[in-house]
Amino acid sequence: MPGGTEDKQILSQAKLKSKSIGATRARASARALPGHKEASAAELDPVIHERMRLGIISALAAREALTFSELKRLLEATDGNLSVHARKLEDANYVVCTKSFEGRVPRTEYRITATGRRALERYLDQMEQIIHQTRGE
Repeated sequence: MPGGTEDKQILSQAKLKSKSIGATRARASARALPGHKEASAAELDPVIHERMRLGIISALAAREALTFSELKRLLEATDGNLSVHARKLEDANYVVCTKSFEGRVPRTEYRITATGRRALERYLDQMEQIIHQTRGE
């Protein structure tokens, strides 16, 4: 059932983790040297910036691993939509996919890679900088 308690907890964990990383990055960017280049939306990682892929990588940053079914339910995605976006993240080496069987039932599990985590942190840094610039901070 989409929107269940466990799904809300996963999303909440992802948001808290993102806020924590973002706050740390914002403090670091506030200490940046004068003349530091301003962030631009054009410089955002297009692989992560797409809504579904951002949802996938954020959820995986909050949890050690999630199955295809868990991601599908959490993001309220169709099989085709989720698999296309997960493949883009795989191609960029941001997530790894492990396929196995539990009995006779296939199980596809996703995990964020170190490269994916760094890319997400860089993306969040850039978004924080853009937000601060927009607010005139």
